[in-house]
Amino acid sequence: MADVKQRTVLVVLFDGVQSLDVSGPMEVFAGASRAPGVSYDLRTASLDGGPVRSTSGLTLVPDSSLADAPAPHTLLVPGGHGTRGSCPELTGWLREHAPRAERLVSVCTGALLLAGAGLLDGHRVTTHWNHCDRLARDHPAVRVDPEPIFVRDGRLATSAGVTAGIDLALALVEEDHGRDLALTIARHLVVFLRRPGNQAQFSAQLSAQTARREPLREVQHWITQHPDADLGVDALAARARLSPRHFARAFREETGTTPGRYVERVRLEHARRLLEDTGDGVERIARASGYGTPEAMRRAFVKTLATAPAEYRRRFRTPAAGT
Repeated sequence: MADVKQRTVLVVLFDGVQSLDVSGPMEVFAGASRAPGVSYDLRTASLDGGPVRSTSGLTLVPDSSLADAPAPHTLLVPGGHGTRGSCPELTGWLREHAPRAERLVSVCTGALLLAGAGLLDGHRVTTHWNHCDRLARDHPAVRVDPEPIFVRDGRLATSAGVTAGIDLALALVEEDHGRDLALTIARHLVVFLRRPGNQAQFSAQLSAQTARREPLREVQHWITQHPDADLGVDALAARARLSPRHFARAFREETGTTPGRYVERVRLEHARRLLEDTGDGVERIARASGYGTPEAMRRAFVKTLATAPAEYRRRFRTPAAGT
């Protein structure tokens, strides 16, 4: 590869850190460094250089103190319970030193530390879904997007919880050294290199609450099993044996989303799975997913994922899928 420069990745450690937020991305970068011509110098550092205790009880021993750490190409701030209290010494260090890194990364609630240091103002970011409201409330100058698993905004990259840090690290390796290397690492770690950053943190079934009443639960299940059916409010209301107006109101009250929005998510997920896992043509997938035409499916993909179906398939199709 033409680009063989060494990139120092510095991971900040603190008491209450989430160990998987540390080890997941580090395993990705370490795996990349085993390839010819690729070098990531992985370093960890805590404020005083002493060991830290993770949320799971694991003790992590850093390479050095933050004061003695080398200037990084990529500065990575993990999440964990330790991000949720006041830590003026750590946020002060980040405020002074983070702007010098070529790439600034947070995993999960590590975004809270970066926001506390004033480093996210004016930027579009994400974090774990359970802390997006707090981040937006406490830091109104930050543009918080609760949907994606990770967000890139210039030199800044933020991700949702735990496994999303692996997805983000794979995306950074792909940016540095190409898709083939990132795919090799993903296979080695037994994860799929097919989650785009703007994929929702939850599937449609998980992002919507399960309805309390049996007729509405049955309708939710039926939608996921029949994305190509007539899923208009009138048809769904008839299946639930409710008037359209009553059905729409009850569905939103019990699931937290509208019937139309739920159907959109289900159809998009169904189409994505077929693009990833099969060799079916776009026209057939569009019909099977309820879009009717390839153009209607293309508009849905561009609106939600900012990419066309053909490009999505090129980037995220399972290697074993038919052609």
